[in-house]
Amino acid sequence: MSTLQNLLAAHTALSGAAAAHLQRVVAEWQLLADLSFADFLLWVPVARNTERSGAGPIDEVEFLCVAQCRPTTTATAHPEDMVGAAASASQRPQLERALQDATLRREDQPRWHRGRSVRREVVPVREPGGGVVAVLGRDTNLAAPRVPSTLEISYLAVATDLCQMIADGTFPTAEGHDEGRSSPRVGDGLVRISTSGRVLYASPNAASAFHRLGWSEELVGADLAAVVREVADDAFEGGEAAEHVRGALAGTPSQRAELTGHGATAVLRALPLHPRGVPSGALVLARDVTDVRRRDRALLSKDATIREIHHRVKNNLQTVAALLRLQARRTPHTEAQEALTESVRRVASIALVHEALAASVDEKVDIDEVLDRVLPMMNDLARPGARVDMRREGRVGVLPAVMATPLVMVLTELVSNALEHGFAERASGSVVIAASRTAAQLEVEVRDDGRGLPETFSLERATGLGLQIVRTLVDSELAGTLRLRPGDEAGTRAVLRVPLQHRGR
Repeated sequence: MSTLQNLLAAHTALSGAAAAHLQRVVAEWQLLADLSFADFLLWVPVARNTERSGAGPIDEVEFLCVAQCRPTTTATAHPEDMVGAAASASQRPQLERALQDATLRREDQPRWHRGRSVRREVVPVREPGGGVVAVLGRDTNLAAPRVPSTLEISYLAVATDLCQMIADGTFPTAEGHDEGRSSPRVGDGLVRISTSGRVLYASPNAASAFHRLGWSEELVGADLAAVVREVADDAFEGGEAAEHVRGALAGTPSQRAELTGHGATAVLRALPLHPRGVPSGALVLARDVTDVRRRDRALLSKDATIREIHHRVKNNLQTVAALLRLQARRTPHTEAQEALTESVRRVASIALVHEALAASVDEKVDIDEVLDRVLPMMNDLARPGARVDMRREGRVGVLPAVMATPLVMVLTELVSNALEHGFAERASGSVVIAASRTAAQLEVEVRDDGRGLPETFSLERATGLGLQIVRTLVDSELAGTLRLRPGDEAGTRAVLRVPLQHRGR
């Protein structure tokens, strides 16, 4: 298992929020590596059970490298793969101190690592609003020759501010994370602006990007917000980019803007620099994407076709559901009406997933939004006159399309069983869908306060169509487990556990 998510799930007990924050850090750290001219290693603490003579087993803290990033601006300090390696005895004290006091630290003397002189620094990774959950190792290869320059000094100053913000828990943030979207890199063009918005430094590539956009004067010393507003062909586009620059100065999380001027197109990304909560200006990355946008336009029709397919599938499924509903109203047989009504619900649930995919750009579905639309439909299954309160607790989150349809089907079948069998002889009650998620797995519990399970009930021997569908989907599509057992006081609890690691579908 080599992915960050799988390693965190296998070796740590981090919460889903902490694991998601580490994913965001890894998504951003190429920026840090390039600015620092250094390798970055992500170390997480893991407990090791050891034996000592004359005493019982004790737990010692070890550190495991779960991700690695090499710089593109200098030679690497670690040409070997460090993912999966444990920290050496000489590294552990520095990592432990960073974990305990949440302070950036640098070793006084460089160390030799496989024939290379390496300077080691550590950066604690604080979860927003929480504690330190991991440590970043910043290892610089001192053997790589570099001539001190304005560019290097500016890069290192920005890197120091961003590393301090990681230790503060203010970078990166979920609000400023554009998952699935490419962002400008350091080598594409970097602009450092002061707290007043004036350009303090612009890399040669950044100056070239703005020159292509139509800015012919010196960039250093200019008001960057005024520059982007002036070069934009579209006034609204220029105003939006200028607001992003001013927003970064005010502390707004990372924002992107696209700017077109004089036939050229550039992507800007503005990041606030607020180490220790003190405003220190902002960083603006600029990338000339004129040629990229030409290729993107050729791909737009393909993406639009995929979304159109999902939209048409949704429309066709809704038509099928309407026909089944019409047939159910016309049939005189009660059993046939019930079977057709259940088919309507199942088809409608799948249609909602395709509707969500039609609006998605990355084939992912927010399951909570789908459930919030499915649950009101389930009330139609309750006995006329029954008042069953249905609600959702916790968040299932966003899942890939390959998991979305079977998961929604399983949950709607479990809710349907609770309504049909738990409240057949009661006028009121409640059904709760409670979700919790870690780096390793998703757990969803469907519980009700109905009449409960029969004494002879066995999930493996259940012959109902709904539970047969559930068993098939859980085993073959979700690779998960399902348990049905009596509730703590009354009713039934159905507990579904689904692994979130990649299973090589």
